[in-house]
Amino acid sequence: DDDAARRSPVGSGTTLLWLATHMAQAEQTWIVTRFAGRSVPEDLLVAPESLAQAVAIYEQTTALTDGIIVGAASLDELCLDAEPAVNLRWILAHLLQETARHAGHVDILRELIDGETGR
Repeated sequence: DDDAARRSPVGSGTTLLWLATHMAQAEQTWIVTRFAGRSVPEDLLVAPESLAQAVAIYEQTTALTDGIIVGAASLDELCLDAEPAVNLRWILAHLLQETARHAGHVDILRELIDGETGR
């Protein structure tokens, strides 16, 4: 529930709500802003008040970023706004690594909050 999603059972203060929000922001930053050189739509920049809202923002973000990725000329296309210059292939690998790391954090938080495991 939303109370559990806001609770942090770890010293860093990381919460399930923060992780869901962070993953949307990572895709917005790397794909929409840095790669495509676009502004993130205002409705995706709101601070979610619930886990359901955070997940909805993430789903809307992935729909937007998927469209940008599919429209790219190739995986070798360079980012419009990043130093040093990186290509779409690097960005996707970076986001995959970021998602995998944070999925592990979600598993740990979930187990600490309610005892459920991802196994």
